[in-house]
Amino acid sequence: MRPLDPRTVRSRDTALAAARELLIEQGLAGLTHGAVAARSGISRATLYRLWAEPAELVRATLTLHITRAQSRPTGDLRADLLAELSASHAMLHEPASEQGMRVMIERAAVDPAFAEAKEALYRSGTRVTRAILTAAVARGELPASLDVDSAVDRLYGPMFFRRLVAHRTFDLGYVRDLVDDFLRSHRVESPHREGNS
Repeated sequence: MRPLDPRTVRSRDTALAAARELLIEQGLAGLTHGAVAARSGISRATLYRLWAEPAELVRATLTLHITRAQSRPTGDLRADLLAELSASHAMLHEPASEQGMRVMIERAAVDPAFAEAKEALYRSGTRVTRAILTAAVARGELPASLDVDSAVDRLYGPMFFRRLVAHRTFDLGYVRDLVDDFLRSHRVESPHREGNS
């Protein structure tokens, strides 16, 4: 594939910045090609060339929003997991992103384009956590037999159920408990750590 024309890259970045503002201010309902065109100054024709379907625009905007919230792993397993899950905690309690998740889940049940976007967002949203877990396995901190998909479910599942299904808030203490419970169950204790315990 040829690299994108720099003008196209600038138009895309400008449009996505405007789309993210609209998402934060108005939620997913305000995220339309027309609204993004008005906010960004980028023509509708250009926007439709970049994202032909509403689901594509939503996916690109939420991906940007998620990416900006993600952390850079340091190699400290507990601290890295806490950083990532704390970012998800913040998004689940931010009205615009919470509402966006709810609408995405609802639309995905009836619209294949949104179903595909939801799966892509799930992968994007858990990408850093998967990398953290995989690196910890390579370092011997987590068992080689660890099922990363199941580990992600165990870490994120309770938060999403509590907020999006049970409609209950939770604090960062809840997040710390999730991480610590996971590590108690899965972390491989080195002889050095055992000797100092």
